[in-house]
Amino acid sequence: MMRIVGFWSLVFLFSGAAGLASAQDAAVGERLYRQRCSSCHSIEAGQNRIGPSLAGIVGRKAGSVEGARYSQKMRELDVTWDAAQLETFIANPRAMVPGTTMTVSIANAADRANIAAYLQGLAIAN
Repeated sequence: MMRIVGFWSLVFLFSGAAGLASAQDAAVGERLYRQRCSSCHSIEAGQNRIGPSLAGIVGRKAGSVEGARYSQKMRELDVTWDAAQLETFIANPRAMVPGTTMTVSIANAADRANIAAYLQGLAIAN
């Protein structure tokens, strides 16, 4: 009986550790943002580049940054950005918003989650 309890205790211990290891990591997300997103997007409010500033994106309505260039479909999109919406969008921007001008997609789910965690953390910090 003790062996069975010990076995299941180890199973739960290691499954919990694996869950922690796969959690979103904002520090990794910042690095990925700098590599994949920063050439087109700034994190400074009011500083649009090819794409809109991502400052405060979590909680903001899609297509609403003053002075940013958006496709008509993005301006019409009825979405308030949260981590899940961001992940869906950067997985395949044109599937979510046909006609969007964003062409970069990120196939790796962990990378998307980390970038979303980083952007979400920016909203909390502001």
